[in-house]
Amino acid sequence: MDHLRSIVQFLEDKTILVTGATGFLAKIFVEKVLRVQPNVKKLYLLLRAPDAKAAAHRFENEVIGKDLFRVLKEMWGENFRSLMAEKVAVVAGDISFEDLGVQDLDLKEEMRGQIDVIINLAATTKFDERYDVSLGINTLGAKHVVEFAKKCSNLQVLVHVSTAYVCGEKGGLIKESHYKMGQTLNGVSGLDIDAEVKLARAKLKELTAMGSSEKEITIAMKDLGISRAKAYGWPNTYVFTKAMGEMLMDQLKADMPLVISRPTIITSTYMEPFPGWVEGVRTIDSIAVGYGTGKVTCFLCDPNGVIDVIPADMVVNSIIVSMAAHAGRQLPIDDAIYHVGSSFGNPVRYSNLHDYGYGYFSKHPWINKDGKAVIVGKVTILRSMASFRRYMGLRYLLLLKGLEVANAAFCRSFQRTYHDMNRKINIVMRLVELYRPYLFFKGVFNDTNTEKLRSVMKEKTSEADIFYFDPKCINWDDYFTRIHLVGLVKYVFK
Repeated sequence: MDHLRSIVQFLEDKTILVTGATGFLAKIFVEKVLRVQPNVKKLYLLLRAPDAKAAAHRFENEVIGKDLFRVLKEMWGENFRSLMAEKVAVVAGDISFEDLGVQDLDLKEEMRGQIDVIINLAATTKFDERYDVSLGINTLGAKHVVEFAKKCSNLQVLVHVSTAYVCGEKGGLIKESHYKMGQTLNGVSGLDIDAEVKLARAKLKELTAMGSSEKEITIAMKDLGISRAKAYGWPNTYVFTKAMGEMLMDQLKADMPLVISRPTIITSTYMEPFPGWVEGVRTIDSIAVGYGTGKVTCFLCDPNGVIDVIPADMVVNSIIVSMAAHAGRQLPIDDAIYHVGSSFGNPVRYSNLHDYGYGYFSKHPWINKDGKAVIVGKVTILRSMASFRRYMGLRYLLLLKGLEVANAAFCRSFQRTYHDMNRKINIVMRLVELYRPYLFFKGVFNDTNTEKLRSVMKEKTSEADIFYFDPKCINWDDYFTRIHLVGLVKYVFK
């Protein structure tokens, strides 16, 4: 296992293709590699863009323009730009298309001849994304990446980043195992990926022929994705299309070294390049934002339920270590699938999250646009969908009662309020149904393979402190109150 004697040394003179380069994890990966090994040969960064100029613009604004790169900029000073010019090649493309949508033939041939490693981080993570869009990126995109990888003459390993929640709503101990082509979660037979693609395209063609508006097409294609996912046992379009992407990769990989990384819920950085960096409102953060700004007063969950979270820098470190370990089939793990999470070794419960949020925002209240501190309190915990429906039903009935007693002078105004409230209730009900599988999730992600990877790294290298990814070292109280929520307020709150 020569590659694992020094992971930093392994990265030297390597050419790496990163897809989805404007994404949260991809930026952290790029920053980490350049910081620990500036002698990497080349980073090809694939960005979804129509041309090179547009790709370069996105790279400037959505990647190196972020605060994430300030440590690297401080390290290199006035030489930062020359580092970027020498080590980074921005590529316009789209994994929804064959050859990753790369149009420049010379560039395409250059990439195929030079690439040693591919990290596929491109994905759409919306639970209810349009079916055609989600299929294009999460399913066919995975296929196109494998096909491109097989044309790379020097390729040593392909790392595909999926999600632990391809397991659906399965409870108990969830193993790190492959999904076979056509396998479903509810035992229903007949899952055919080609047929699903044809179905989505036919539906889109039908809606277009009918003269449907873009909004109507979006709603119909979102509904189609959810219905197709549920037909085979998955709760939403995101995890269904990611699972199908895994199936295609496993079928098409041939003798290519393929690693599948399955992170759980990814949160802000734990240590590097500095604690607390986060981007966008991630899954659990929407709750924290709503609570801190005084908009969330009740929460639906099993308070004793485990919520599996993992800091983003740990995910990236696990990807880098697995990449080095499996390059040229160095590590003898039969199924190179890694659950990267905390539920098995250091679980967090929903009741803990509630306590962390209350503790932080009580001491550090959010100041609203009027300059007033938002006073938070203990939220009402709704422990079942039945209790949630009763809670929402009561609000609805109170609104109707108000409408009945409203006098003529303000009846029309109240009518508008009623319709607005009714619309908001419908939106809330839809969001709750999307998130319900995770609010009452009963699974624990076995990480036997990941633990083996950690053990081999500690045994073979002296770099465990550089490429740390063991969640057992995290004090969750300290992490959430001193790192994550601080970062969330700084980078996400508006």
